[in-house]
Amino acid sequence: MILNVSGRTDIVVFYCDWFMRRYKEGYVDVRNPFYPNQISRIYFSNVDMIVFCTKNPRPIIPYLKEIKKPILFHITLTPYHKDIEPNVKDKKKVIEDIKEIADILGKEYVYLRYDPILINEKYTIDYHIKAFRKLAEQLEGKIEHIIISIIDEYKNVKKHQQELKLKAPTEEELEKLMKSFIEIANQNHMIIQSCGEKDSLVKYGIVDEVCVSKQLAYQLTGKKFPKWKARDCHCVEMVDIGAYNTCPHLCKYCYANYEEKEIIENRKKHDKNASVLIGSISQEDIIKERK
Repeated sequence: MILNVSGRTDIVVFYCDWFMRRYKEGYVDVRNPFYPNQISRIYFSNVDMIVFCTKNPRPIIPYLKEIKKPILFHITLTPYHKDIEPNVKDKKKVIEDIKEIADILGKEYVYLRYDPILINEKYTIDYHIKAFRKLAEQLEGKIEHIIISIIDEYKNVKKHQQELKLKAPTEEELEKLMKSFIEIANQNHMIIQSCGEKDSLVKYGIVDEVCVSKQLAYQLTGKKFPKWKARDCHCVEMVDIGAYNTCPHLCKYCYANYEEKEIIENRKKHDKNASVLIGSISQEDIIKERK
């Protein structure tokens, strides 16, 4: 089993103490987001690998050597300011964190996500090219893979159209952006790829790969994993232990947050000693071990 920690919320930065308590106690309970009374109990003895997804890896760094599982990091680092990412940490500090993790785990196990790419009057094509060049130059020799995507119209994106003021890039603009990104990545010895894009970027020269491939999972674990049936991409199957509407980063483009009032309430319900991320186990809950 591969744990995704987490596509539903940033556990690493906001719930790190909870995660490490669960790891030390040997199991974690995950509430089904569609059937709330269904609980999956996951024992870490059945976990083969952990994929950490975060915008701020600093809280988990001191514990990395305690976690006796293969680890893959996906770290999102975008060039936006507080108007788009109100509560995201200073990007300069995140870059230093990435370098430290690469030194601990190896650069082949740290993926940068420049994701999503949004265009408006402030964040123009030229702005992205300049920001991407600076980022790649700072991380040259510390990472090998960069994953990109173009922003999708999630519920939260539509909700924040007034702040985002999105502008659809023309074919010529998109070609300029992608070709510039490829050139910059090549200059800094990096591979730039997409994953599961509904509008393929292959025609611009972007590699169409996956975030977590069968080959990489096998390399880290020595085991073969099936394709993730719940998603349209070709990533290996993973089990997410997060919960929607629980991330206080409050990024305007986020797919996992769509009710900001609910985020506040959910945060109040979090107990770092509980086995589930939000709230606690009740008598109505049905717990089944997931293997």
